[in-house]
Amino acid sequence: MTAAHHPSAVTAARRTHSRAAFAHARHLIPGGVNSPARAFGGVGGEPIFFQSALGQRLTDIDGNTYLDYIGSWGPMILGHRHPRVMAAIERVLTTGTSYGAPTEAESDLAELIIAAVPSIEKVRMVSSGTEAAMSAVRLARGFTRRDRIVKFAGNYHGHVDALLVAAGSSAATLGVPNSPGITEGTARDTLVLDYNEPEQLDDAFRAQGDTIAAVLLEPVVGNMGLVVPTPEFLEAARRLTSRHGALLVFDEVMTGFRLAYGGAQELLGVTPDLTTLGKIVGGGLPLGAYGGRADVMDHVLPAGKVFQAGTLSGNPLAVAAGMATLEELRDTSPYAALDRRGARLEAGFRAAAAQAGLTTWTARVGSMMTTFFQSGPEPVPVTGWKTAGPSDTDRYAAFFWGMIDRGIYLPCSQYEALFFSAAHTDADIDATIAAAVEVMGGMAS
Repeated sequence: MTAAHHPSAVTAARRTHSRAAFAHARHLIPGGVNSPARAFGGVGGEPIFFQSALGQRLTDIDGNTYLDYIGSWGPMILGHRHPRVMAAIERVLTTGTSYGAPTEAESDLAELIIAAVPSIEKVRMVSSGTEAAMSAVRLARGFTRRDRIVKFAGNYHGHVDALLVAAGSSAATLGVPNSPGITEGTARDTLVLDYNEPEQLDDAFRAQGDTIAAVLLEPVVGNMGLVVPTPEFLEAARRLTSRHGALLVFDEVMTGFRLAYGGAQELLGVTPDLTTLGKIVGGGLPLGAYGGRADVMDHVLPAGKVFQAGTLSGNPLAVAAGMATLEELRDTSPYAALDRRGARLEAGFRAAAAQAGLTTWTARVGSMMTTFFQSGPEPVPVTGWKTAGPSDTDRYAAFFWGMIDRGIYLPCSQYEALFFSAAHTDADIDATIAAAVEVMGGMAS
């Protein structure tokens, strides 16, 4: 481990309780964390343990506060403990937390989703984004009666066996894109192509189009760092799936209700056949969903024969938090303000890198952004895993810990997008830029 991977002595001294908590957790939980994205494997050091959050700020168990640019990896678009969301949860707590039976609130949330997302005519609730992706893939195969799924290197769709091949997110961060425990048979029907390369998609359909059930992609990628799709790539995905009788599936677990109220598909003007949702749709509680064309969704049991079930699907607490979040987003429409602050942050990070003489590539859409640190003399546009993968992770680690020292909590990996919320102010953005100028300046010296 290089020196760049170590937190400063100041940071370590301020986090003695976090260090003790992590030591204790490692005796009880594999790696001391319940998700590898929290493990700080991409930046070194030890994870910070938190005890509370409010608005745009986090407080750790040592009493340190941070401006939060993770937002629970995306769900907290309104900020932490938003009054409307908290009130909705409190109301449900007085009536019951789980029934394992239908509630009217599930239909109310379904109506909100269908009204918001252009592609969704019917929707099924699940408990996570992983479940949503797994269910959508099974449905695509059941509907088309085909086996093969096309995915793209660096796109992450949860820890589904068939999709954890050349994956992004923590799989990329930890260098294990192909997990032990996934059989050759499971992976055989997954065809991995390069993102933003429509020629590869053309070739795949030309050779195997009658075997492909679905093309699954992140319409704006957040799981290898933020990568923006080209119009040509999206057009090819829509055209080829339609021509060959396959389904186009958008993974909007990150981007749904984040980039626009109708998600990336509204922003980009491309309508998929199926969409997976998570994160914001549950308002910070465990909830996911998948939905799409009615004729496809009607193949799900009990309307059809494609099996999917879940005891906690449509859990009352998660539904209440999700409804309150979507209603607030619908009523206040914070997207223009988020984009304006995002542009301010992007320009500030670009200027800080240029001033320090560092080579970086910054990509942003709305309130999602990544600054890729690079080792060459000139910035290389990041268009897929082939250009994201060679990023200078040591430099990113140095940047991460420098920002932590200044009370800015960024993603603990070069290969994760940052998120900010409607609670962040112009002053917060300016303070973050000032910290970046200071840290990058120190990295260059």
